[in-house]
Amino acid sequence: MSSRTLLVQPLTQQAFAPYGDVLGGEVASGLFINGGTSEKIALGDPALTGQDGEPSLNLYRARANPLPFTAVELERHCIGSQSFIPLAGVPFVVIVALGDPSTDGKTPLESSIAAFWIDGSCGVTFKPATWHHPLLSQRDGDYVVLERRGSLVDCEIQSLKQPVEVRRA
Repeated sequence: MSSRTLLVQPLTQQAFAPYGDVLGGEVASGLFINGGTSEKIALGDPALTGQDGEPSLNLYRARANPLPFTAVELERHCIGSQSFIPLAGVPFVVIVALGDPSTDGKTPLESSIAAFWIDGSCGVTFKPATWHHPLLSQRDGDYVVLERRGSLVDCEIQSLKQPVEVRRA
């Protein structure tokens, strides 16, 4: 089966908004605290407590998976959000898609697949039910991941009808 090519785009809050939130980068101003030494900026609250879930903070030690890369499947977590925050400026790529309305979101809407380059200066939170590819670190490195933990497993995987080759411009 032939694949289609998708170029990564720069991460902006506006472009990423249908899929989740950008953690850092260009965000609104906040409240100065600690005698003015820090600015506290409220970010979107993660969804972590659905169906008796609780927050789980983990360190993911990722191996490099550099571009070009061909995605053949995506996953989603319907009950909770998932946040990826790189440490030490590790760049990564996220591949995301909305749910297909014709299947009540149970499959990715392949026409909505997008890929974003994250330079390591910020992270992202996927909204619940956002289809995405597992972590694609562009070099070996560590990530702090905030996700839902619970007795109900919250991960669905779907194969793509057409593989997507992701490349840098």
